Amino acid sequence: MSHQRIKTPCVGLCSTVYGDLVCRGCKRFHHEVVSWNQYDEEEKRAVWLRLETLLVQVVQAKLEVFDAQRLRCQLEQRQIRFEVEQSVYCWAYRLIARGARAISQLEAYGVVLLPEFRDWALPALRDAIDREFFLLSQAHYERYIAPRFLRKGMLGRI
Repeated sequence: MSHQRIKTPCVGLCSTVYGDLVCRGCKRFHHEVVSWNQYDEEEKRAVWLRLETLLVQVVQAKLEVFDAQRLRCQLEQRQIRFEVEQSVYCWAYRLIARGARAISQLEAYGVVLLPEFRDWALPALRDAIDREFFLLSQAHYERYIAPRFLRKGMLGRI
């Protein structure tokens, strides 16, 4: 992320209000959603970096960006919101997330599906990426965040 004011990763589909510990929309943890406006720039960058790393891991396993400039031009022409500083694989996800039903030739956007996904419809691929991204975020929460909250809770009882 650049040094400009850091935006929120919120996509307007918050599930933490329903009790989820990981938001199904933006994949942030509940405490990150609640405390976002109190975070300093470094804390916000750390959240964005984790989200980017997990999303890239999922997307790279399913497609290849072979022409980043073409992808960027297409995103800009279609006015699809994306973060220039992020990986081109995040850009590709934004394209698929917004245009899955309208895109017929993904190659025209500088992107190609890997062989094992070439028969997939883009809406199904988008849903699979989103589901896997959520599961990775949830696993990260359970592995690294939840134990700290449990320890803090147990210390308060001693």
